[in-house]
Amino acid sequence: MADTDAPSPDPDDAASRRAADEARVAKAAEAWRARSRRGHWFRRGLPIVILVLGGAVLAWIVGRSVISGIQRDQEAQEVKLANPRFQGQDEQGRAFIIGAQQAVRDPATGHFRLDGPLVRLDLSPGQSSELSAGHGIYDEANKNLILRDRVRIADAQSDMTFVTPEAVVDTQTGVVTGDKGIEGSGRMGQISAQSFTISDQGRRVTFRGDGDNKVTSTLNLAETP
Repeated sequence: MADTDAPSPDPDDAASRRAADEARVAKAAEAWRARSRRGHWFRRGLPIVILVLGGAVLAWIVGRSVISGIQRDQEAQEVKLANPRFQGQDEQGRAFIIGAQQAVRDPATGHFRLDGPLVRLDLSPGQSSELSAGHGIYDEANKNLILRDRVRIADAQSDMTFVTPEAVVDTQTGVVTGDKGIEGSGRMGQISAQSFTISDQGRRVTFRGDGDNKVTSTLNLAETP
């Protein structure tokens, strides 16, 4: 005999379950579509990214090769001289000698980069003034020499020694100038100035001050006892 007292299904519960199932299906479908979009992007975008990165790496390699080639060409064109000596005379026939530990000729300008330059300016037979520095640039065509890196100037006729950061030698006139400051010392005492001019192949030194110290002084080293 059938049990007529068994409860019948609740229509509301069935509808709730169907709604939940539909929501899960919709959520799963959306997740699948999202994965599909990502996969589509990777399939189309990743090769482009790889091509861009590969092109950048190739451009870097080519650029480095070109730069290295230019540097090698420049180095190949440079002329290096060990213990060079440049000799000449100024417009009054007084001799000068420019020596260095090493000279490198720049092919672009024709200038010589000097390491450890030493300059001798002849005053008279057996007497000369000497200038030494850490580095220098010699423009042989324009008869111009720039000395840098603790320039030391020694006078042959006195015990005066001068030190300056930079000195410019005009090998045509034999005049040495500078405006980076100078200090000198010897038996006559000490002197400090902003700029200087050495003329007469080292016999005369003119100092000029700057700011509040605008005194101009001239030493005639040829007359120094």
